Amino acid sequence: MKVSRLDKEFYPEDHLTKGDLIEHYRTVADAMVPHLAGRPLTMRRYPDGIGTGGFFQKDASDYFPDWIKTTTVQHRHGKPGAVDYVVCDDAATLVYLANQAAVEFHIWLSTTEDLERPDRMVVDIDPPDGVPTAVLQKIARRLRDVYTEIGLTPYLQATGGRGYHVAAPLDRTAGYDTVRELALAVSDRLAAEDPDLLTTQQRKNKRGDRIFLDVNRNGFGQTFVAPYSLRARPGAAVATPLDWDELGRSEPARYTTERIRRRLVRKADPWSTMDHHAASAEEALENLG
Repeated sequence: MKVSRLDKEFYPEDHLTKGDLIEHYRTVADAMVPHLAGRPLTMRRYPDGIGTGGFFQKDASDYFPDWIKTTTVQHRHGKPGAVDYVVCDDAATLVYLANQAAVEFHIWLSTTEDLERPDRMVVDIDPPDGVPTAVLQKIARRLRDVYTEIGLTPYLQATGGRGYHVAAPLDRTAGYDTVRELALAVSDRLAAEDPDLLTTQQRKNKRGDRIFLDVNRNGFGQTFVAPYSLRARPGAAVATPLDWDELGRSEPARYTTERIRRRLVRKADPWSTMDHHAASAEEALENLG
């Protein structure tokens, strides 16, 4: 595969180049590709680095080679047309997309096996600026405990941004409406227990300085940041799956490309066995009730 402009600086404050970007995705491919495989992909591309305007891309570009796998998703609600999403099932595709200046990778919560039925549920702990990490860790543990109580297996990800994701694998027996209902019910329960700290309010101007429990990713066509994706922010942090016993010494944006490289040498991906613990969203909703 031909790569180009490897010396171009993509992270001006961190002095990381396009070559560093490509090397990161080559290094993490074995751990990352299983989380991408079969899922429609949204890329966040920065042809001139993160210091300039980037853009989100859903449709595969016309010039992408024929060996890049795509899946066609029709627009919904009577809207004409369709989107040809890239599906990244191998390391070669991942490296090719990195060479196209794809800095961030965001994935659907369902796969091409059944796009209407998600096999993931995700609650995003999204704080305003200035919230101590210890507070975010406490909320993640509370979500973990509710997930466990209702029969879900909770998984943790430091987003590489400001917060954490708490995810659960699902058995694809329920559609998106049910999964979003479940995520919202779980989040509403926590917000009701601590209304001065937490909210599920969609409108920013009504959240105040509370932490937003975001369930909007649990909708058809919505995405969350893929494990091991770089983030297009100064610091060049990486979205990182964690074991729960690592939470107390973690931070949302602690994991750099170098730390991830060392981590994957000594430690298996904490989400690698996620699908073995898939549960029913409908049963979890009943248990919550």
